[in-house]
Amino acid sequence: MTGLGYTLPALASVPAVVALELSWLRTGLFRRATYWITMLIVVGFQIAVDGWLTKLSAPIVVYDPDHISGVRYPFDIPVEDFLFGFALITATLLGWHHPLRRRDAPR
Repeated sequence: MTGLGYTLPALASVPAVVALELSWLRTGLFRRATYWITMLIVVGFQIAVDGWLTKLSAPIVVYDPDHISGVRYPFDIPVEDFLFGFALITATLLGWHHPLRRRDAPR
């Protein structure tokens, strides 16, 4: 690993979002099959689009090699993109579900 500028925040984002759900929000999102199906769909499109954008043979998006781990899989996609993608999509869904949970709670 040559740098941490993108890798370290990517690594920290996943446990931060998981901890947010498990310790504070408690929406039950991780227990829903629809969440995991959503994540599979997101990853499928992410592989197609991100693979095209970051392919080393003709990149549209270029990462500074000093700021990523250098691990690319599949199709030359930096693995950090999957970590940030998981955290971003999960945080967004948690934001949508948390207010609904409070609204639907018995009074």
